[in-house]
Amino acid sequence: MFGTLLNVATILAGGLLGLAFGARLPERMGQTVVAGLGLFTVAYGLNMFAQTSNAIIVLFSVLVGGLLGEWWQIEEGLSRLGAWLQGRFAAGAEGGTARFVRGFLTASLVYGIGPMAILGPIQDGLTGDFSLLAIKSTLDGFASIVFASTLGVGVLFSSLVILVLQGSIALMAQQVQAFFTTAMISELSATGGLLLLGMGISSLLEIKPIRVGNFLPALAIAPLIVALLAHLGVPLEF
Repeated sequence: MFGTLLNVATILAGGLLGLAFGARLPERMGQTVVAGLGLFTVAYGLNMFAQTSNAIIVLFSVLVGGLLGEWWQIEEGLSRLGAWLQGRFAAGAEGGTARFVRGFLTASLVYGIGPMAILGPIQDGLTGDFSLLAIKSTLDGFASIVFASTLGVGVLFSSLVILVLQGSIALMAQQVQAFFTTAMISELSATGGLLLLGMGISSLLEIKPIRVGNFLPALAIAPLIVALLAHLGVPLEF
């Protein structure tokens, strides 16, 4: 759990620095930095997707996961949570509810999706080695400075999502490690990369609105498909 707490601390520290000194940054500079993060996120997402051994698994996971997410209204639920947090804790924050929700959702998806967000807490929970989460914490801390300066105080509250998500994975690491294989983690990472790509296009580069939050169930579906194929004796590459 120490690695997750470290991650939460760097997000809060970076976010506070962004709120304190963000006003001193020229608006164009902030926009350029966010665009750079968007480009990197897209490239990183593509790199993660390239790890797949069977793109059909990722496609099926995203389609089914998206349908489930729309049915369960995950994105709307996250938006309502963000709006409630804004009204409860940040009613006087500059920019209003829409800006708060965007910051909360964007930061939560950036920090919560990716191989380090899965492998890091597993490593931390099983062995106490938090080196992978320390690297992730450094990246998230610097990103929080930029995000908070442009997207506002909602970025800080994304630390709650990270605390729950990564903390839960760390606490259940023994069971997860016993179930997950290398192939399952690979397809999960590839699916996460596709979601990162959508998030970069939607929230960071603002090219096209995409309800990326509704695709989150795909992260659970991808390893389940791999496990099913392994059980049936179907090769992953065909």
